[in-house]
Amino acid sequence: MLGQTLVIVSDAHLGVTTPPIEEAMLDFLDCVPDLGDCLLVNGDLFDFWFGYSRVIPRRGFHVAAALAALARRLPVVMVGGNHDRWGNGFWDRDLGIRFERDSVEFSVGGRRVLAIHGDGLNEPSRRSRVVHRIIMHPMTAVVYRALHPEIGLRLVDRLAPALGDHAPDAARIAVAAIRQREWAEARLVGDPGLGLIIMGHTHQPALLEPAPGRQYLNPGAWFDGFRYAVATGETAELRAFSPRPPPRPYPAARR
Repeated sequence: MLGQTLVIVSDAHLGVTTPPIEEAMLDFLDCVPDLGDCLLVNGDLFDFWFGYSRVIPRRGFHVAAALAALARRLPVVMVGGNHDRWGNGFWDRDLGIRFERDSVEFSVGGRRVLAIHGDGLNEPSRRSRVVHRIIMHPMTAVVYRALHPEIGLRLVDRLAPALGDHAPDAARIAVAAIRQREWAEARLVGDPGLGLIIMGHTHQPALLEPAPGRQYLNPGAWFDGFRYAVATGETAELRAFSPRPPPRPYPAARR
């Protein structure tokens, strides 16, 4: 069993969001032990992450270090998203974080939980399905790894607006959220022992209970109002984090 009270965060997309969003994430990670006794990062923590053999992407360094420190205090599980699925052993081996590329099962408070980011299940457009197949193909990572990191990361910066979801269509997202919910409900019906399904990807917060004590949860996107969620063996709750105010500057010395 992972713990009794699970803290869940998803879709921060750090790297393209503004610095205050990363600062709030660092505050949040400091506060996690006061919110629960285990943490799930359910995909797309970073807008792009690639686990090199000897290089740590600079943009993610501070948050990765904070996660490593937190993992010494309580269990941390991370699921890869369509933007940061290529861990290459970094999270497990170097930071002590359980990393699963696609999905993970565990129990919280005696309730069986399935966590999956949600991309590729019911993509609403042909373009989304094609992009997902390209991203997931093993040869894509092999070819990308052959590039020098400076070249590879600059290439991602150039291509991300065209391949990513930086300007999402509201109607398309609404369809994806409905399909995601339907997938989760069907999975809950087909697997009576499953008590909670957690997904992300659509950035749309959701908390549904198709049957008593059995729920589907999407915490929403962290970058959209610092959204997160908390789940126990019986309940779940959508929440929003309140970052600490910045420290006041010291008053100028009088002369």
